[in-house]
Amino acid sequence: MYPVLFEIFGFPISTFGVMVAAGFLAGGFLAARSFERAGLPGKAAWDMVTWCVVGGLVGAKLWYVAEQVARDGGASAFELLTSRGGITWYGGFLGGTILGLWAAHSSKVPLLTAANCAAPSLAVGQALGRIGCFLVGDDYGMRSDVPWAVAFPQGLPPTIDPATNEVFRVHATMLYETFWLLPVGALLWRRRASSPFLFGEYLVLSGIGRLVIESYRLNRILVGPFSNAQVVALACIAIGASGWLWLRANPAAAATRAK
Repeated sequence: MYPVLFEIFGFPISTFGVMVAAGFLAGGFLAARSFERAGLPGKAAWDMVTWCVVGGLVGAKLWYVAEQVARDGGASAFELLTSRGGITWYGGFLGGTILGLWAAHSSKVPLLTAANCAAPSLAVGQALGRIGCFLVGDDYGMRSDVPWAVAFPQGLPPTIDPATNEVFRVHATMLYETFWLLPVGALLWRRRASSPFLFGEYLVLSGIGRLVIESYRLNRILVGPFSNAQVVALACIAIGASGWLWLRANPAAAATRAK
């Protein structure tokens, strides 16, 4: 664990923040190339990605705080807001999508084109951000004795048994997502010219990854056997697949919406 990379004049620079910045830069670069390939200004992509990052961070933190307050009742919202960890993927995705599409609309970029151009960037940026989660020991999985399990004695929360004070190992589910999303990003990048709905493919593939990886986490069940994140993942898969099938069957409509 390396929660603090270094300090500048006594101000700690978080490894999570550094990885989020790396994800922003990588995502912005890829989105700008896709925008230019579609005949759109690269600056519009940077504007959209910037708002995606802002919306993603705010949405991820607010959803986490609301979830924790609702679960624990007496939890301090202010303490949760100012803690160095604690984010939720689905809150970040929702917040980032809302502000990203708003930025595209403000720049007069067709929303379908903007979403498709952003798809590889979302996968790569999310993959790098998850490395930041690993470095601060946040959002790990359940106990495990597999050879690649990791202990986070200073994690959020620490992997220490309160009854025995023993440090235990867990699934590093943050890295599981990274190892899934980087190939997804590469695949989406290659399919930019052939996919009828690239953003839909991102929704399906990222949703599948989340659905499987969540089975290694200890999250409260929401519906049937599924946790909150798995329910959202199933919704993403359904929306992405139905949108992809519809646009594949109606290429003229897809071309019109992309202009």
